[in-house]
Amino acid sequence: MTTTLPSYPIGTPGVPWGPAEIGAWLSRQTRRRSYRADVLDAIERLRPRHDVVEYGRLDYPPDGYPLYALRSRDWRDDLPVALVTGGVHGYETSGVHGALQFAEDHAADYAGRINLVVAPCVSPWAYERIHRWNPQAVDPNRSFREDSPAPEAAALMRLVAPLRDRVLVHVDLHETTDTDESEFRPALAARDGVEFVPDGVPDGFYLVGDSENPQLEFQQAVLAAVARVARIAPADDEGRLIGSPIVVPGLIQYPVKRLGLCAGLTGARYVTTTEVYPDSPSATPEQCNAAQVAAIRAALDFALA
Repeated sequence: MTTTLPSYPIGTPGVPWGPAEIGAWLSRQTRRRSYRADVLDAIERLRPRHDVVEYGRLDYPPDGYPLYALRSRDWRDDLPVALVTGGVHGYETSGVHGALQFAEDHAADYAGRINLVVAPCVSPWAYERIHRWNPQAVDPNRSFREDSPAPEAAALMRLVAPLRDRVLVHVDLHETTDTDESEFRPALAARDGVEFVPDGVPDGFYLVGDSENPQLEFQQAVLAAVARVARIAPADDEGRLIGSPIVVPGLIQYPVKRLGLCAGLTGARYVTTTEVYPDSPSATPEQCNAAQVAAIRAALDFALA
């Protein structure tokens, strides 16, 4: 039996979008939550304990979005650096709030051991609209490369550039949601003029490692820590997660630098991308945030051991 997938409501199947289609897509996007209330106010509460760095500004008329990172107050040039990034895809909520929760509750545990840089919301326009792309229908998490087409990625690259060779560990916080299959991947296929082929959504937490720098013991240590607070996603019937073969349970790998992913931003020895599943009937926002925090802490502890 052949199932015909519904076409995306914008564009002509098989034809990549042009300016008119991008404009039609943009006209459908509405603000659904507040970057200022959810993120900037939280950063202000953390200011007494962290150095707050404004590393850029996004001007998307009629709105402007200052970009902030938190840095260790007791920064030492003789220590390595840990980078935590959240909200590269703005709709992936626990990445943003997990980064902020780590900064509030656990950053002090690493004082004098490693310098921390936490960029909790890389894509604030998308955060407010609960979307994956920026207003140009560009995915920031495919844009970490020279002459980046995404201002969100370019700003973060400028922030990290002076520290790039000192970063020991980088944890990039993401989610895989049911809307990946119902909205975002169909939109991607329509934008690029290709056929949408569903992959399914993994039922639980998993990691994406760097296929060119696997560090399996590190990835397994992170998975073991997260397993105490969240379900680890089982492979599908073909031994895959989102179309990729599993390396060990809960882990797939991509060539992160070649794909322009945020995880390839530095030369860090220990790099991982988390993927939380917030749409499980048994998952709560608190549990999703806790899984992100557990992953960050396990990554730092392993790197420092």
